[in-house]
Amino acid sequence: MAAVAAASSCLILPYKLQPCSSSLVITNRSAGTSIRRSKCPLAFASTLSFAAFPPGLLSAVEKRRVPPPGRPTVVCEAVPKKYDSADKRARQSEKRRIYHKSRKSEIRTRMKKVLVSLDELRKKSDAQSEDLLPIEKLVAEAFSVIDKAVKAGTLHRNTGARRKSRLSRRKKAVEIHHGWYVPAAAS
Repeated sequence: MAAVAAASSCLILPYKLQPCSSSLVITNRSAGTSIRRSKCPLAFASTLSFAAFPPGLLSAVEKRRVPPPGRPTVVCEAVPKKYDSADKRARQSEKRRIYHKSRKSEIRTRMKKVLVSLDELRKKSDAQSEDLLPIEKLVAEAFSVIDKAVKAGTLHRNTGARRKSRLSRRKKAVEIHHGWYVPAAAS
């Protein structure tokens, strides 16, 4: 299995190769010098054909390890470096995701408390209008949490408005059900 994974990241090249021509030139303006670097750093296997590189690039020790002619050459490309800006972006997005997740969870919890309380009040046959006061406090807390989430950018403002409207309509339905509120007749 390891051989398959290694082969998938490596490239088998013919024995006689020309040097890689793609390069990047870095110029130091203050010193007036330029450095030529390869665009993609390469890592080489031990069976690499040294005929692929220009003469004088390799030391005498490395030239002794040249494989026999006709043997395939294996060249592996190194994984490109992940830049620091990408790492920072990943950290920031993960931090925001956790922050938004906790806020959304709090909103769902508050809304559920209000809706469950309203359902219980609706099922009560001997409910009084004073029983609505603790639910109104829960509704106010839910509205506050929703407004803060919209302000922080966790929720879109239309989503926040829709959720607040859902709570208000449900509360109004319970008031109408018990007769504590009579809607005005449409003219």
